[in-house]
Amino acid sequence: MYHPSAILTIPNSRLFFVATFNLLVSFAGSPPLPYDSFVSAKKSVMKKLLFVLTLITAALSISAQFPGGAPGNAKPGQAPPSIGHVYGKIVDVNGKAVSEASVVILQSKMDPATKKTKEILIKGFVTKGNGEFNFEELPVMGPLKLKISISGFKTIEQAISFMPKTPTAGTMPSFDMDLGNLKMEIDVKQLQTVTVTAKTPSVRLDADKKIFNVEKNLVSAGGTALDVMKTVPSVNVDIDGNVTLRNAAPQLYVDGRPTTLTLDQIPADAIESVEVITNPSAKYDASGGGAGILNIVLKKNRKTGYNGNVRVGVDKRGGMNGGGDFNVRQDKVNISASLMANQMKGITKGTTDRLNVLDTPQTTVNQTNLNKSNGAFIFGKLGMDYFVTNRTTLSVTGFKVHGEFKPYEEINIVTDSLFNSGKISNNSDRLSTGHRIFNGQGVALGFKHLFPKEGEELTADANFFSGKNSGDNLYTTNYYQGNTTNIAYTELQKLISGGQDKNLVMQMDYTKPLNPKTKLEAGIRAALRSRTNLNENYLFSDSANGYLLVPSATSNYTNTDNVYAAYTTFSSSIKDFSYKVGLRAEHSEYSGTLISSKQSFGSSYPISLFPSVFLTQKLKNNQQLQISYSRRINRPNFFQLIPFIDYTDKLNITKGNPSLVPEFTQSMEMSYLKTFKGNNTLLVSLYYKHTNNLITRFLDKQLNPITGNEDLINTYINANSSYTTGAEFTAQNYLAKWWDVSSNINFYNSQINTANTGTPSQAALWSYFAKINNNFKLPASFTLQLTGLYQSKTNLPVNTNQGFMGGPGFGQSQSSSQGYIAASWGVDIAVKKSFLKNNAASLTLSVNDIFRTRVSNQYSTSAYFIQHYDRLRDPQMIRLNFSYRFGKIDMSLFKRKNMKAEQGGGDSMQQQ
Repeated sequence: MYHPSAILTIPNSRLFFVATFNLLVSFAGSPPLPYDSFVSAKKSVMKKLLFVLTLITAALSISAQFPGGAPGNAKPGQAPPSIGHVYGKIVDVNGKAVSEASVVILQSKMDPATKKTKEILIKGFVTKGNGEFNFEELPVMGPLKLKISISGFKTIEQAISFMPKTPTAGTMPSFDMDLGNLKMEIDVKQLQTVTVTAKTPSVRLDADKKIFNVEKNLVSAGGTALDVMKTVPSVNVDIDGNVTLRNAAPQLYVDGRPTTLTLDQIPADAIESVEVITNPSAKYDASGGGAGILNIVLKKNRKTGYNGNVRVGVDKRGGMNGGGDFNVRQDKVNISASLMANQMKGITKGTTDRLNVLDTPQTTVNQTNLNKSNGAFIFGKLGMDYFVTNRTTLSVTGFKVHGEFKPYEEINIVTDSLFNSGKISNNSDRLSTGHRIFNGQGVALGFKHLFPKEGEELTADANFFSGKNSGDNLYTTNYYQGNTTNIAYTELQKLISGGQDKNLVMQMDYTKPLNPKTKLEAGIRAALRSRTNLNENYLFSDSANGYLLVPSATSNYTNTDNVYAAYTTFSSSIKDFSYKVGLRAEHSEYSGTLISSKQSFGSSYPISLFPSVFLTQKLKNNQQLQISYSRRINRPNFFQLIPFIDYTDKLNITKGNPSLVPEFTQSMEMSYLKTFKGNNTLLVSLYYKHTNNLITRFLDKQLNPITGNEDLINTYINANSSYTTGAEFTAQNYLAKWWDVSSNINFYNSQINTANTGTPSQAALWSYFAKINNNFKLPASFTLQLTGLYQSKTNLPVNTNQGFMGGPGFGQSQSSSQGYIAASWGVDIAVKKSFLKNNAASLTLSVNDIFRTRVSNQYSTSAYFIQHYDRLRDPQMIRLNFSYRFGKIDMSLFKRKNMKAEQGGGDSMQQQ
């Protein structure tokens, strides 16, 4: 039945039935009903009238089959009104919409020529991307047949009847029929004769984000998400694994939700695609400042039956990696499991030269470094989806991460010291060894319900993560007599660390289409985080013959960080113009306590509003123009706020600043998208970002409470403001059947205003970043991937310093407002050979930084020093990886046969 609110859309023939019903009501002794009251008539009246109406309808059904049998005032031979309405949705066994399916309505009629019954086509339809079909004005008399067909799937045939089989009192014919989601099963026999050559495009350009498919990325095979990011356009990864998007640190998401995992804890082989969101709408978390969001989409496999893959690899230093994925789907249950292990054996070499300009005469500090990373991590995940109905899904996923690392570092130091007799150079070397362990586990709960109305859905998620870390580092520093090799004395220092991190995120989102072109979205979110961190610093005492705790260099603290948010967005379109406006409200609070001194610090930030606007105009010839605006926030993290002095490296002393306040960024972007012949695409973006109270690293001379001397201490400040403006070009080109290229170049101008610090601001600098990725299909099932990147001279990125444990490491003592990075470039190459039946097995050989050119050269300056340092990490890293995939479609693992049927009785193959 039609809802009363749809009365204006009911054809005249349907109003005839409403009028008829009211007429019958009056005969029954009741006043006529308006349509609004039509569906809520009293039961006593309905029972009488339904019985009468059923008899009349049955009579109409009979008379309609004979010429001249039209009832009432109808002309002889006139057919009953065609008011039938049938609609539904075509999905596959995974619940995914099936497009390009042929849906027809057939009716059996007598052929006057042959006097035989044959099926006549009444209406036809081809489903679009959402898989829906809709037929109106269908004949209500006589049986109809719905037939659905598409290559690769079994044909569906279903009888349709608007009239009850046996007219009885209380049985009312329904002229609106929702067939729900009709599942199409894969036709295995048909697939055996079909060769599928289509593939997912490596780059998809949406209006508000760029989607890069990295599932078949060769150069990152056997690596981590860091290796994947090196191949994604717009994204830059420096030598320390710090990721920047348009020269700022983005927020990391996994499957659309913020994560506490770091990029080196996510295996590359578990990633399907990366979404680059440069200007997020109000729907997304407002944190992260103006750097945007990187959303990692993990692989999901919900094919009926079972499938999976195994892989193993090794690099040139003997670092092993391996893992596997397994998925099984039957009926209402989908179970997936994955396991990944990765061993790291990296080497980094570097030098640091510092000139202390205020000393008279000027003094220097020179360091040479050798760092070796030796460690491994294991990542495991087990998940289950339960499809309660075609429109409701419950999901639960648990994961476990274990990491163990043994860092090793050698530093040779030459330091100038000033004495009354003059300047004297002293030699020393420091050897640091350590052991760190990380254990993390989490669970994610999900609920998703699709309403019958297309596009209306409700989702709810709860994600909990808990991680513990522990570590101990031993620093042995030998001081030599002058320039000799004779050890004057040795200093022993020990750092014992540990802690726990808990993170709970709860979110609910609702989407409501108001009409085919208008949609309303709303949601709420709570992110609750608590952390305990322990850092105890010890020095060896000869008199005590043991290590003694240094209280002034020890920091044990706890902190909580909670963010509460709500948002709503409204989107609609007028012809080729569409818009999306949104508003997000967030409230946050932060508190911390130093356990030893009982000193507390914290802040509570009031509710802040974050609007977003997206305006899109479709132009002729496959062109699209979009203008967007958003406001975002970046809150200081606990590393930046904690008033703790890290004195483990005397030449790189760090300290937090509890007086930091959040920074607010306003971003504007204009994008032009053009699709050319052959699916070649070009996306051009002009953008501008302005930030107030920018949080930046800053090196200043302060009193060191540990030594009582004035030292250069690396801390964080709120700079007055900053801006970045630029133009970015992203293209995907298919140059030949065997060669496709994705390219990206970003020109930008940036400056940080530090006038509020009393130091002159660094001059604005024009820079550019370029990346190109070539994919070649070669004969004999070989494929080749060649990737190159170039970063010109640019300002130091703002370092959010979200490290694994403790403060920043060597080389981080530069301020993003006091220096620049010299130009650098690099090239990666990989070749893959596929073999066995259906290319189920593959062997991949990759080489990163094949010319040993990806060197990090940084220069920084202040009123106190001029410093330069360079480092080269794991050049010409060679990896060899083997992968094998397996699977079987339509495997009935969860089916149990009826034993009586097997013995000859009952329905064969009945599912229990």
